[in-house]
Amino acid sequence: MNSFPLPDFDVLWDYANPAETEVKFRQLLPQAEFMGNTSYYLQLLTQIARAQGLQRQFAEAHNTLDIVAPLVQNAASLALARYLLERGRVFNSSGRPEEAVLWFQRAYQSAIAQGEEYHAIDALHMLGIAAPPSERLTWNEQALTLAEKTNNPQAQHWRGALYNNIGWTYHEAGQYEQAMAMFQRAYVFQQTTGNAKEIRVARWCVGRSLRSLNQIQEALALQQTLYAEWAASEEQQAGYVSEEIAECLAALGRLDESRPYFAEAFAMLSADPWLVAQEPERLQRLYRLSQSDV
Repeated sequence: MNSFPLPDFDVLWDYANPAETEVKFRQLLPQAEFMGNTSYYLQLLTQIARAQGLQRQFAEAHNTLDIVAPLVQNAASLALARYLLERGRVFNSSGRPEEAVLWFQRAYQSAIAQGEEYHAIDALHMLGIAAPPSERLTWNEQALTLAEKTNNPQAQHWRGALYNNIGWTYHEAGQYEQAMAMFQRAYVFQQTTGNAKEIRVARWCVGRSLRSLNQIQEALALQQTLYAEWAASEEQQAGYVSEEIAECLAALGRLDESRPYFAEAFAMLSADPWLVAQEPERLQRLYRLSQSDV
């Protein structure tokens, strides 16, 4: 039998390219099956389902998870926790958050019972997204408490995402000062542990919060700096920086200057299937404001 170890498939994830990630995962399935590593095989299937969900192939994702379900039903294993998590994610992404919450609660209970703090925090963070707005802060704070007290370095890394999520929870509630405080914590955290893209995203959130606090000139300067940094990098910004520059220019009454940025933002963001499905009015507004006859 082949004695070569199976690779850590989690490091193969490229969330910006789920189709390519799915191909990589499927290439590992025969080897995992041949070696008889059932746990690895089932966990890999859950991640294939996650990749399908990110491609908005929800029926296919549920079908993949249906393969896993009978094999983890009565197990106390990491495969079970990951199965519950991914089932919840598919429900949430397909617009069924009430069902998703039940799966995330089960995922948390399963993960915490096995001492899998990373996945327990993942489940809590998903509850902070899928639960009713009045409950989201509580779930996120519970996740952050666990992330800040754990000795697991991988689980500790959740802090950046949780500072960010809590910041957006405050922002959506109109509590902009509290949001800014959390976004600044996220930025400091990413400066220590994040890559260049994660640091830029954290700064973008600070800039977005500045606009909400009506500090438009400061917000514009920050976004323009990010725009230049992204242009100099090997990565393309997704359109959010262009959108913010446009919004700041419009807020300052510089409408002619704003239109090319609105147009650029629309061109980039309208290529995102999630935004097309979830925020069509936002995209329509970007297009409208990009037109010279507005």
